[in-house]
Amino acid sequence: MGIGKLIVVCQSGGKFTINADGTLSYSGGDAHATSLTVDTKFGDFKSEIADMWKDIQRFLEFHEDSASADVYVLTPSPPAPSDATSMPCSRFSHTTPNVSVSPVDAPTDFATDEPIYPPDAPMDLLPDAEDTKKQKHLGFHRGRVALQDLKNSGGRRFRARCKAEGCPWFIVAPKLTNTNLFRIKKMNDTHTCGVGSIRTSASKKLVASIVKEKLRDTLTYKPQEIIDDIRLDLGIELNYAQAYRGIAAALEEVQGSHRKAYNQLPLLCGKILETNPGSAAILNTKEDSSFQRIFVAFHASLYGFWNGCRPLLFLGYTSLKSKYGGELFTATALDGNDGIFLVAFAIVDVLSDDNWHWFLQQLKTVLSISHEITFVTDMKKAMSESLGSVFPNCFYGYCLHRLTESLKKKFKGSLTLEVVRVLISEFHKAAHAPTAEEFKKCIETIKNISPEAYEWVLQTEPEHWANAFFKGARYNHLKSSVTESFCDWVSDLPAMPITQVIETIRRKMMEFIYTRKMDSDQWSTKLAPSSEENLRRSLVDSRSLEVVLSPGSCFKVRDTLDIMNVVSLENWECSCREWQINGLPCLHAAAAIEHVGKDVYDYCYRYFTTEAFKITYSESINPVPSLDGCTQRESSEVLVHPPCIARPVGRPKERKYALISEQAVKRSLQCSKCKKLGHNKRKCKQSS
Repeated sequence: MGIGKLIVVCQSGGKFTINADGTLSYSGGDAHATSLTVDTKFGDFKSEIADMWKDIQRFLEFHEDSASADVYVLTPSPPAPSDATSMPCSRFSHTTPNVSVSPVDAPTDFATDEPIYPPDAPMDLLPDAEDTKKQKHLGFHRGRVALQDLKNSGGRRFRARCKAEGCPWFIVAPKLTNTNLFRIKKMNDTHTCGVGSIRTSASKKLVASIVKEKLRDTLTYKPQEIIDDIRLDLGIELNYAQAYRGIAAALEEVQGSHRKAYNQLPLLCGKILETNPGSAAILNTKEDSSFQRIFVAFHASLYGFWNGCRPLLFLGYTSLKSKYGGELFTATALDGNDGIFLVAFAIVDVLSDDNWHWFLQQLKTVLSISHEITFVTDMKKAMSESLGSVFPNCFYGYCLHRLTESLKKKFKGSLTLEVVRVLISEFHKAAHAPTAEEFKKCIETIKNISPEAYEWVLQTEPEHWANAFFKGARYNHLKSSVTESFCDWVSDLPAMPITQVIETIRRKMMEFIYTRKMDSDQWSTKLAPSSEENLRRSLVDSRSLEVVLSPGSCFKVRDTLDIMNVVSLENWECSCREWQINGLPCLHAAAAIEHVGKDVYDYCYRYFTTEAFKITYSESINPVPSLDGCTQRESSEVLVHPPCIARPVGRPKERKYALISEQAVKRSLQCSKCKKLGHNKRKCKQSS
């Protein structure tokens, strides 16, 4: 053989055998040889191979414009030995039974309403008859071709032809031996019936089958995204209503029925109590067996709150995206690192004072009131009355954010925007002021700006929102932003059945417990990271202060402003009141503690320690078995119906601004008398 020349032997139909010396021999089948040199072009080599086997030529022509293609090498039953060809092979030679390349998009002129192959299969291989039936809504809408018949000759062969009269398109595909695949043997892929036209209609079932798989991964799949994807992939033009109905049908297949989910609530409550002993799951229905409310509190949350969290609860609510509406009530706490810790939640049919009162009653039942709890909530009279009646010995503070919004609304229009901003700034300073003297200074500033605003501030009951007068312990958390952040996460969830909402919240809580427990195992400080940073800042600032020893356990500490502050280590108090408000030693207390040589960590509230943080997340929330497939009898002996959604009173609100298309042109008036533009018959000046 000359230098730079290679003989390529292509064999098929045979098999490899192992010789006594360990080498491989290939015998049986057909063999074809061709020469290959360094000057041989790839196109010529491809043509040479195509001349050997016409099937390969058809395959190459079919995928001529494709970027890639799938090649499947199948092993049928070995044929009877013919003229054997024996060729010794290297001991490192091996066969490749399957060679997979990136799938190629199907051409637009080879398709049908009844699918012959799945979109990711090679173009000359077809699935079995059962797969064809299962995918009948997917496969061949790409080319918009209708079949006259699709025959399966005893499971051995497919035959089909185009439904259009005179169109020569047809296909014949026999079944491959020992496989469930069919190979195209004969076909005419030429159409004369205009298959490139765009379809303008699609059934709800078709759209649902297309988007169902995407919804499993992305529940926020939007109707407009479906419209664009189906137009691009299948050439079908949908309107918004068709896409919306398709999403609803697909979601019901993926998530389950919204209506049936309510009947599963009694079973869900039982499963929660069974898998998480010590938890609470209480369901209430109305006289007509329609859903009213459900309360859930897991044992792990109750244990973590009482043993590791501050006795501080934030109450909030948010509306659910559901077919039947609903409101989510939450009672949220803070861990030692100021992280969200959901204690209990409830789903109710409507936002009402009665539902709030019921939620607080259930909350009191699951919380063993051994010491006082401080609540932070909206400034609402009904809420205050319910808290006072259900938790008589507890404290409740108003959310500073809600008060600020009320102030903006009150003086919008009567005062300029700049004045309102100054009022809000002074109002926030008054709320955070630790002493009555500082509070009074801020209030006097508001009075000088606007006497009306001063009167409004005094009427909002400062004892429920100002640090200087609040008797409970809020640890300087004046806003319910903790609850709002959790509610924002819930509001971002797509519409789902009520059982899925509860399960999603449970998984989120379980994720919080696991991740934070793993994080705390890496901590080496006595306090949680955020508290550790605040304490170290106080220690650094305390180094420049002067400490004067006083009789007893009190110390006088002079700060940089030459103000004398009194610190009592015995009572854990400082005259600046920062220690009492925050729960960590202020800079004056830190100076006094270091002055006497004591450990500053011994004067920190235990809620901020790493040990308390680990106790908060020491209990786990156990998984709840899936309710999919349970029968109606298993779900509930008494049916629970969805809540009745009352239709809003009055005429629906009209859109403030009408949307005008850019192509829309205002029609000109034309007189029916003189046929001129610009006026009508009644204003026509032409004499009759």
